[in-house]
Amino acid sequence: MVTILGLVAGILTTVAFVPQVIKTWRSHSTQDISLAMFAIFTAGVFAWLMYGILIEDLPIIVANTVTFILAGSILVMKIRNG
Repeated sequence: MVTILGLVAGILTTVAFVPQVIKTWRSHSTQDISLAMFAIFTAGVFAWLMYGILIEDLPIIVANTVTFILAGSILVMKIRNG
């Protein structure tokens, strides 16, 4: 039950990034996105991913892998588009 709760929490917080990725991809506008915030956030997500791998916790690994990809894509678009 705890693992299921972790997976649900991970899915919800990860899926929350999908609309922003889609909007940024379509508009090619990252003007209102803070570079510092997304850089720090992406680094934090990567640290959570490493933590999840070290403790072998599936919900942490899955959620942070997907979140890292989504947040990383926004970060790359921000760096490219300014």
